[in-house]
Parts: sequence; structure tokens; C-alpha cells
Amino acid sequence: MSAMLRVAVVGHTNTGKTSLLRTLARDTGFGEVADAPGTTRHVEGLRLYADGVPVVELFDTPGMEDAIALLEFIEALGTPGERLDGPERVARFLATPLAGARFEQEAKVLRQLLASDAGLYVVDARDAVLAKHRDELAILANCARPLLPVLNFVAAPVARTGAWRAALARLGLHAVVCFDTVAPAVEGERLLFEALATLLHAHRPALTALVAARDREADERRVAARRLVAELLIDLAAYRERVTDVSEAALAVALERLRGVVRAREQACVDALLRLYRFRPDDARAAELPLVQGRWEDDLFNPETLRRMGVQVSTGVAAGAAAGVGVDLMVGGLTLGAAAALGALAGGLWQAVGHYGGRLAAKLRGQRELNVDDAVLRAVALRQLLLIDALASRGHAALVPIELDACPPVSGDSRRAAWRSGALPPALRRSRAHPEWVGAGDPAREAAVEAVLTELP
Repeated sequence: MSAMLRVAVVGHTNTGKTSLLRTLARDTGFGEVADAPGTTRHVEGLRLYADGVPVVELFDTPGMEDAIALLEFIEALGTPGERLDGPERVARFLATPLAGARFEQEAKVLRQLLASDAGLYVVDARDAVLAKHRDELAILANCARPLLPVLNFVAAPVARTGAWRAALARLGLHAVVCFDTVAPAVEGERLLFEALATLLHAHRPALTALVAARDREADERRVAARRLVAELLIDLAAYRERVTDVSEAALAVALERLRGVVRAREQACVDALLRLYRFRPDDARAAELPLVQGRWEDDLFNPETLRRMGVQVSTGVAAGAAAGVGVDLMVGGLTLGAAAALGALAGGLWQAVGHYGGRLAAKLRGQRELNVDDAVLRAVALRQLLLIDALASRGHAALVPIELDACPPVSGDSRRAAWRSGALPPALRRSRAHPEWVGAGDPAREAAVEAVLTELP
């Protein structure tokens, strides 16, 4: 065996072989994926790494299209009395003219399997088990390489998982892995590589290292994703618009400017999350989240958006949202009551309000500071967390954009439920008083980001 494990990905045409490689490589650009047979016409390879060291080389192969006729041809090879074993029969076939003509695609598959240490036989579990599949497996068995069946599209309601397991067992293939390339299970990769390790003991240490490395990468991605959300929330909570002209027209302009800032900053976070998980801008769309071609379609400030996210709002906030405002006009959004604050000023107790005094004085002069309302911050946090969940459980071969229910059940998730109705984290409340925290660079801001990060589910 070579130091690096070489695995041929084989099977009938249009079963998701290229999709499997895309998902394992987390590369939406590998090969060509389409809902049509015969998309892959040549062999293409990629490598999987563990801490910078190549561990597995996977080879995408064309689909087998005429297994029944090929098996009859292979079985007829040889002179009377010859006793050819499987690899000899395959070699004899590859030396015939038909290997470059009628059976050209099958010949590419067999050459690659012979040059590999093992094969993954990809099955579309939605298909019925037919004679052509049994003949394909009989041909592949002639290559004398360990073969691991991978049942794809098992999440589909019409998947025939049980029938396929039974049929494969009758052919002596008892080690079978379910791996849906569109919606892979959390443990899907681990189970696949562990099954390979069982078939290939010499490569078990390397495959174990690969599983551990990919687990670490997944953890690091999630931490990085949540940090992006924490930074977004700090920026939005700290941002404010001061309005010196309190006329209705000027206030409307300021409100729209604030809403534009919120939309742009949230969109930047969405784009960063898609890049982090190695998806394209058009890989996500949620009619109810919602995201269309990488852009949020819904108006975050629409009260219906808040209701769908399950955010509980007070009567005053709901009224503001219904008016299309979605911002707090009460002295920069401070929890300090306006009446108490003004009373403290009137009584000369300036120290009682500390550095908020400037904003209170501005209010007395008829100015306003507009900032993002708590309810909007909650909705931003929740739908960014929903997007992270969707990206983490999405296969890179999925052709249909992400569709999410914007308000999933939160039973058993008390921390996420708290973001719907509980108090905002103290770091977010503190950021109201620090407009200089918008954008990176301030050490105090970074500490606040870390604090919010610990509060995210």
C-alpha cells in the first residue's frame, strides 16, 4: 500500500459520487454536479489533509452505464480450460478494443479502482435494487479491492435504505455507511472514515488522525462563526445616530440611515459566514429567514419578522416597530428612566448619571440619539445563529438553496430561548455607552465581544 490512502469513488451513473467528494472536501467548486446522468466523464482527484499532512486521496470516476453487457463480456474472456481470477479477467478486458470504445467509461472506473487501495461504492438509496447494480458489484469485486457501500440521499422520504442493506448483505457486503451528501448527519464523516479504517487496518492511524483533525476544524469554525455574530451585535448595540434637527422629516431620514447601517452590517456578517463555511453567496435562501442570493430579503424592522423569530417585545417597542422604526428614542437606549435622569439633573446630582450626562443634556436641548432597539438585536442574533446551524448541517453538493423555518422549537435550548425573551447580556447593554466600540481595534470592545461570545448558545 502507498503511504497515502487512495480511494476510488465508484458506482452507477448519477448516484452522487461527485457530490460525496464535494461534501467531504467542503468544496462547492469540485467537479460538476447536476440532476442528470453521465455528468462526470473523466477521473478527477482531491486530497484530504490532517494538520497539513495529506491522508486520503479520493478519485471521482464516471458512472457505470452498461454493467450487464460488460459482465457477460468479462465472463466470456479466456480460452477453454483457463482459470482466471478476478484481476486477471479485468486486465484481459482492459487490453481489448472495447475498453476504449463501447465500455470506455467502465474501463476508466476499473483502471482507477485497480490503482487504488479501496473503493467507495455510492448508491442512490432512492433507487430500487436492480440487476444492473448487482452486476456492477460483481464486476468491481473482480478488482480484489475492499469495497465500502455508501448509501446516499438517505434523508429522502422514498429512500429504500433497508432494501439496499439487505441486498448488499446477500452479496457479502455487510459494512455499509449512510452518508447523505445534501444533508449529512453530524457523525456522518466520522462513521465513513471509521468504516474505512476497519477495512484497511494499515491506514487506521492516519484515518483516526483525519477524523480528529476534522472534528477540531468543525469546532474552530463554530467558534469563529459565533465570534462573527458577537462582533456584529456589539457593533449594532454601540452604533448611534445623533439628530439635531428633530423635525419629522429629519427624524425619518435619520431612522432610514440607521436602518441602512444595520442591514449593511448584518449582510457583512452573512457574507463572512458563507465564506467561513465555504459556500457561495447564492447557496442560501430562506423564504422565512430570509436570504436570497446572499441578501436578506425580509425587512428586519418589520414587526412580523420579530414575531416569526419569537422575539418578545414590550408594547412600546412593538408600537415603534409597527411604525417601521425599530429603534429606541429614549436617551440613547439607556435603561435609566428619562424622568429619573432628568430629576437627577435638576437636583444637581450629575455624578448619579456619570458619563451619560452628555446625552441627557443633548436631550434637554431637543436633540435625539437613535440606536438599535433590543428587539432588533435579538432578531439579528437569532437568525444569524439559525444560519450557522443550517450551514453546519449542509452538504456542499446541495443544489437547492437553504430553506429555514425562522422560528424552530427551542425546547431543551434554554440559552437560545433566553435570547428571545430574557435580558440582553451585560456587555451589550454596556456597549450602548460606547459608540467608539463600532469596528475593531478597541481593547475594551474586544473584551465585550468575548463576553457576548460566552452568552451565545
